[in-house]
Amino acid sequence: MNMNLTSLNESTLLEAVDQLCQKDSALRSVVDRWGSPPLWAREPGFSTLIHIILEQQVSLASAKACFDKLNAVLPGLDPDGFLTLSDEALLKIGFSRQKTRYSRMLAQAILEGTLDLQALNHASNEAVFEALTALKGIGPWTANIYLLMALGRVDIWPEGDLALVVALQKLYNLDHRPDRTEFLAMGEDWRPYRAVAARILWHYYLSR
Repeated sequence: MNMNLTSLNESTLLEAVDQLCQKDSALRSVVDRWGSPPLWAREPGFSTLIHIILEQQVSLASAKACFDKLNAVLPGLDPDGFLTLSDEALLKIGFSRQKTRYSRMLAQAILEGTLDLQALNHASNEAVFEALTALKGIGPWTANIYLLMALGRVDIWPEGDLALVVALQKLYNLDHRPDRTEFLAMGEDWRPYRAVAARILWHYYLSR
């Protein structure tokens, strides 16, 4: 299977989980205890990118509460509609001033055609990463989460994800949280299914 452009679905996820469990007893222990991880798929597009921006450096619950408020105020969230909301309205919903600015820049880039989200659906991982991180406010973590969850790419390892760092420390009985170099090195063992290993580790983190 060509993993670079193959999207995960329920079937390929289970296949990849099985292959990882055969080579890593720690990951297998997670699946044996809590079952296979969810796919955690998200719809590609503007709405999901806004949701991921809201998740930067806050809890998932806090981000979801803000995202739900946004959707209540603006059903059918799209770039045009988003730009009609004032800064004050967005602050009331729960956007920080910084995330308001980043989200406006994203909406404007889409409307101006400098970012074509539809085209990213079939682009390489590298092209998607480069296009997204060219925008202020979308760093490596945000781009990788979009690749992993919205585009379902198989071999994405989201550097900077605190839940994964904590899960690695606990599951592998490390006496410290792995730093960037260690984090990237550990991920190498799970190529070409790093996005699946990430799901197993998130599953472990949330189940504990």
